[in-house]
Amino acid sequence: MRLPTAPTQPRFPESGNGPYRLFRGVNQKLVERWNTSLDSPVEAQQDRLREILGRAVGSAFGHEHGLVGHEDLEAFRQKVPVRSYDGHAPWMERVHRGESGVLVNVPVTGLLKTSGTTGAAKLLPLTDAYEREVQEGQTLWRLALMRDHERVTKGSALTVVSPATEGRLPSGLPFGNNTGRMQASQPWYVKLRYAVPDWVFGIEDSEARVYALLRFALQADVTSITTANPSTLLLLARKLLEFQAPLTRDLAEGTMRHGPLAGWRLPRRVRWRLKKARVPTDWRPARIWDLETVNCWKGGPARFFLDRLPEAFGGEVTVREVGITASEGYFAVPMGDGEDGGVAWLGGHVLEFLDSSGRAHWAWELEEGREYRLVVTTSGGLYRYDLNDVLEVTGHVGQVPILRFVRKGGNVLNVTGEKLTEDQVLRAGRVLGPVVGFTAHYRMDEVPALVVAYEGAAQGTAEAMDRALCEANIEFASKRSSGRLAPVELLELPAGSYAAYRGARVAQGASDGQVKDLVVAVTEAQWRTLLRR
Repeated sequence: MRLPTAPTQPRFPESGNGPYRLFRGVNQKLVERWNTSLDSPVEAQQDRLREILGRAVGSAFGHEHGLVGHEDLEAFRQKVPVRSYDGHAPWMERVHRGESGVLVNVPVTGLLKTSGTTGAAKLLPLTDAYEREVQEGQTLWRLALMRDHERVTKGSALTVVSPATEGRLPSGLPFGNNTGRMQASQPWYVKLRYAVPDWVFGIEDSEARVYALLRFALQADVTSITTANPSTLLLLARKLLEFQAPLTRDLAEGTMRHGPLAGWRLPRRVRWRLKKARVPTDWRPARIWDLETVNCWKGGPARFFLDRLPEAFGGEVTVREVGITASEGYFAVPMGDGEDGGVAWLGGHVLEFLDSSGRAHWAWELEEGREYRLVVTTSGGLYRYDLNDVLEVTGHVGQVPILRFVRKGGNVLNVTGEKLTEDQVLRAGRVLGPVVGFTAHYRMDEVPALVVAYEGAAQGTAEAMDRALCEANIEFASKRSSGRLAPVELLELPAGSYAAYRGARVAQGASDGQVKDLVVAVTEAQWRTLLRR
């Protein structure tokens, strides 16, 4: 990876390259709000709360919590407790059934799907105001990218997203993925740069979907690649090599009828977009395209994948953080190539931060070097919503913190966005039979594999454990089917391993009565202790 060419620039100057100046002019009011959020963070957050509560007044949630719409930040805290998704569930279920006026007094236009803590998908309400909040965060990100890298505007953008719409509930509400929704909502002049048409991301077969994506990308002058998880970048690099022979034929013929798409009947609207293109002599991404930036998450477990990019891509690439984002919102905007995370965006949602004791802090109260759990309030109907994301404060711009994603809170395994919980592993582990104990941990490789260590006479197989985990967690299933996670492996432990683990924990100072069974080993230290290494 290249070192950043300039330090973080939190402001958007009037001077700069032509595309940047034009885009800045179009978004002048947003730039002014960004500056206000840096100079007057308390005012910015109070303004956001007032606007959000204006959509809560009169709703079932607002009535139950006595919200009148002009609460200040502290009064809001007094009226509304911090809750997880499960705490919001009674209202969410009513929204899913199609009831109006439950969490907000404006129409819910759809639902955003994200992985859930019990295996079923979480479906979050989508409103027009929430869409604007997220799009403004994206616009700020794009503006900073254009400021620092004019050449990204000169070629095509290769983006990897999930479908914006996957289906509809019985109530008629559509549901889908936030990445696809965000791409579909971009201005027309941004969409013109996309190398791959939107319909490709709706192809159900994962091999065919990746093949079609690469086929379109190979006929374009791609200057940037954007995806959430860096593991996807390695997947693309592997698939380019794997599909080299059929892609060579399709590029030479100007078709898309080989490889996983052999036998497919493509409609005319697809065929007319295909054209003959030069066949690469070196099939590694940095040798195919002159990439200005690659954009993805850089925090948490992402570093493992990023360290492998230069070899997989065939050269050094500049990796730009896409920000601290989730289906629940857009929370921090990176302002330089060297950032893992970004500057808190206080003009979007209301942000709070829980310290290790559970005490809530506002953004301007955070201390550098400390870790906090993120709590958000948005125009989508989330009120003091605990994301269970642990962030570290790495610096400040005035009173506004610069944040870096560290990990999911609690006992959660997460290397590609699957967020595998202790409860999911416990339920899936039933296929092993009456073993003494079992523990899941990732063996990190180019394609990570979940290793399940067990003590006793296991009756189930690795394949059965794999299937059970896919049934328990939809995101784990998705990453397995797309090749971003390898098949589950089983590891037999010697007799007495769990008794020895308990003894080691007591020796480290833990109370014998409070040493919990190690179902998920989140850290290498836990795993080594279990293996007695």
